[in-house]
Amino acid sequence: MELNDFVANFADLFDDTDASEIQANTKFHDLDEWSSLTGMGCIALAKTQYGKAITGAELKACTTVEDVFNLIKNK
Repeated sequence: MELNDFVANFADLFDDTDASEIQANTKFHDLDEWSSLTGMGCIALAKTQYGKAITGAELKACTTVEDVFNLIKNK
């Protein structure tokens, strides 16, 4: 699992946010398009792409995209 690949997959969760705006250090909760639905998409991404189960509480505790990457990687 590579960080750059994960960032690209994470950026795909957003329809209206340009992928170039999403980097490893992006505080994703601050993105206008971030919502509980996007969060559910991220949880599904972790399960389908990486075979890891994460919870909403774990996702909420993350600040940056890299935090989510590390959460999934260390599961």
